[in-house]
Parts: sequence; structure tokens; C-alpha cells
Amino acid sequence: MTGSPSRPADVATPGTADPARDLVILEDRLGHRFDRPDLLDRALTHGSLGGGLESYERLEFLGDRVLNLLVAHMLYDRFPREPEGSLARRHTALVRGETLAHVARTLGLASLIRLSQGEVDLGGRDNPTLLADVCEAVLGALYLDGGLAVVDRVVRRHWTPLMDQDLSPPKDPKTSVQEWAQGRGLPLPVYETVAASGPDHAPTFTVAVRVKGRPEVRADGASKRQAEQRAAALLLKGLRL
Repeated sequence: MTGSPSRPADVATPGTADPARDLVILEDRLGHRFDRPDLLDRALTHGSLGGGLESYERLEFLGDRVLNLLVAHMLYDRFPREPEGSLARRHTALVRGETLAHVARTLGLASLIRLSQGEVDLGGRDNPTLLADVCEAVLGALYLDGGLAVVDRVVRRHWTPLMDQDLSPPKDPKTSVQEWAQGRGLPLPVYETVAASGPDHAPTFTVAVRVKGRPEVRADGASKRQAEQRAAALLLKGLRL
């Protein structure tokens, strides 16, 4: 972009050989032409580049809050008779990292993220946490450039099919395990992070879950929450519900 700081040499070329064309392609996918394309450029810029370039992190912060509001509004309208607890479970499923990473892949963000070559070599483009963060940053950029109505159109286009996949309120594995234990008068499940490894951009956490009278189960994940959910899911397979 004109007037932007020069990029460091260690930059992996995103998308095509024409970064400006890449942004136009993404604008087409989003259905919005940016008055300030520098916002979209920033939303795709990872902190590993350095060189005075501003990363996506502040836009991610903003996009996260905008997404939470819009999804809550969608659910409030779509399920007028559901209590708060059911709406909260739906909301959690729709704004979690796995969902955001899915939308990021649908938008083709992985190939457009501006990363250092070192981060690319370490698998940064396939990191679901990074994809989720950039997706939120793009929503933040949309909000600043076009306002809430623009973001609302994008969110409804990409999140409504996900919302309608299952018309019953989702119940995550941790909730199911907790209800199983409570239904049998057992203490609540205990989760413990027993290991953490990997680089900062792609960590791996190992979590153990214990329920009285059952063998300990362990699972790995890119975040503690993901590892907990996976451990709970594995435990559920061994329970006679």
C-alpha cells in the first residue's frame, strides 16, 4: 500500500504474486470494497514480520467483540423461546476458535496472511488459532471501514448455515461429562494441564481429566480449552450414558 512501511526481506509472498490483487479478491469474497484498504492489509499482517508494521492484534480484539454481539443478536432472533442457558451454549459453539478457523478457510485467509518465511516454515498457515485470530481481525477491519451493518451481512452469510446445522442447543463434551457425574452423585470432573510444548505460535497442551471411579484420560490440543474438550470427549466414549 502507498505510504506503508517497507516490508522486511523475510516475508512469505501471500496468495498470488500481486498482493494488491489478493486484497481485491478478498474484498469480493466479503462483499465489501474498502475505503481504507490499509485496514484489511493490517488484518492480514502477523507480528512476526516486524519492520515497523502493525499486526492484526488490535483489530482482532475489536472483531472479537463485534462478532460476539452480532452472533448473540442472531441467536436472540432465531430462537425466541429458548432460555439464556441454551442460547449461551449455541453462542459458545459459534464463536469458538474451531468455528472461526472454519470460516477463515472458507474465505481463503490462510494463503493471504502475511507471515515471515520462518513462521510459514513452521506451519503458521495451518495453525487454527492463527486462522481464528485473523478472521476476527478481518471482521474488525470491516467494522471500522463499513460499520456494523457491513459486518452483520458477512456474519449472517457465513454463520447462519453453521447455526442451522443442528437446531438443538449444542452440548459440549465438558458439560456432558459434568452432567453425567452430577447425575450419579459424583464429584465434579477435575482437569489438569500436565504438559505444554511447542513454539509460541503453535503450542500443544496436554490435559488430563479425572472422574471418580474412572481411569484418567488425556488429550492434546492447540489451547488448554481445546485439550480439555478433547479429553472430555474421549472420556465420554468410555461412559455408559
